[in-house]
Amino acid sequence: MNGDNSLAVFIDFENLALGFQNRRDRFDIERVLERLVEKGKIVVKKAYCDWSRFPQYTGPLHEAAIELIEIPRRSQTGKNSADIRLVVDAIDLAYSKEHINTFVIVSGDSDFSPLVSKLKELGKHVIGLGMQESTSDLLRDNCDEFIYYEDLGKAPALTPLIDQNVPETKRKAFELLLESLLALRRENKEVLWSSMIKDTMKRKKPSFNESYHGYRTFSELLQDAQRLGLLELETDPRSRTFVVTRFGAELKEKPPPNREEAGRGERRRRSGDASDRTRGKSRSTERGGVPSVQEPSEQAVASTPSAMPAPEKTAVWTAAAELGLEVESPIANNPL
Repeated sequence: MNGDNSLAVFIDFENLALGFQNRRDRFDIERVLERLVEKGKIVVKKAYCDWSRFPQYTGPLHEAAIELIEIPRRSQTGKNSADIRLVVDAIDLAYSKEHINTFVIVSGDSDFSPLVSKLKELGKHVIGLGMQESTSDLLRDNCDEFIYYEDLGKAPALTPLIDQNVPETKRKAFELLLESLLALRRENKEVLWSSMIKDTMKRKKPSFNESYHGYRTFSELLQDAQRLGLLELETDPRSRTFVVTRFGAELKEKPPPNREEAGRGERRRRSGDASDRTRGKSRSTERGGVPSVQEPSEQAVASTPSAMPAPEKTAVWTAAAELGLEVESPIANNPL
């Protein structure tokens, strides 16, 4: 998952309201949206309910730019058609808007399991979100990913303390920066590029601009955060852009190898292996420190004409010499 994803959020609000019946707190839509913007850009937000039953929630949902779909309750059965309306809208969007690749079903009702299966069949990534006590195991296990509402908004473990002497405008920028870094870690991002970080910050807060916080460029903001000990940076050898290697509690751990140094070490290792192979071949062909001429193969000897080796001085050769026969005589050279 990354910032290129387009999300459509469908909220079965009556199901959520059932989960909040025995709770003292109220449903907070901001906690939900803050978590979902980490997944990508939210392009569709719809909530289905008989809003006359929950008028206290219409204001916050409207302020969050969520389209409120009114589904009046039927007087005879006490039920409404919110579920089927949600399913129809989701399927219509899946077929008509190909650029929307992620669907979020905010509900715990198992009746939405066929919808989840159909969306996955169409190649969509499906995220479920609901309450722990009111969520069906069937729906939870059928989604590609499921988020419990109770897990939203918990204090992050990696966030370091920011010096109180830092001006407020800069402190707010650093808080947003660290929240965005945590969001990317939650999405299993290993390499935190500066452009990726800034995109996440702008999705979490569209009005973000580094110049408002006193920095000419985003790189200056990252360098100032490093100076305060909030994170560590390195420069990518290819793009020459900043990459955040560690931040927060990660700073207490052993630092990872520098990307450029790791590349040089790998090149040295490969060069050393090649040199060892070359030295091994040289040792096999050297005698007394002087390179020797490589001996030809048997096939090369057979195909290349060469002079006959000098005959050995056998007893026949000596006798032939005493009798006055020619040394090169076949009789002298052939004892048989």
